[in-house]
Amino acid sequence: MAKPVVDRLERELAEQVLVLRLSVYGDAGRGAAARYGVRAVPTFVVFDAEGTAVAQSSGLPDGARLRELLGTLAEAAGG
Repeated sequence: MAKPVVDRLERELAEQVLVLRLSVYGDAGRGAAARYGVRAVPTFVVFDAEGTAVAQSSGLPDGARLRELLGTLAEAAGG
């Protein structure tokens, strides 16, 4: 399950990043899915400080890889 991995990352990086979860069943989630070409659930889209999508992956998240990427982006943004 992806939820425990994302929950843990959200707790660990709470001071550095914002985690936003969208349901593909809601209007906002459907719009985001269309905009970013989401074809599977779960899909993770990572944005930099300017709002540019810099990474996207589908399926069970690799917590270590996400943690490293998010930490790098937070450092680059001065966080």
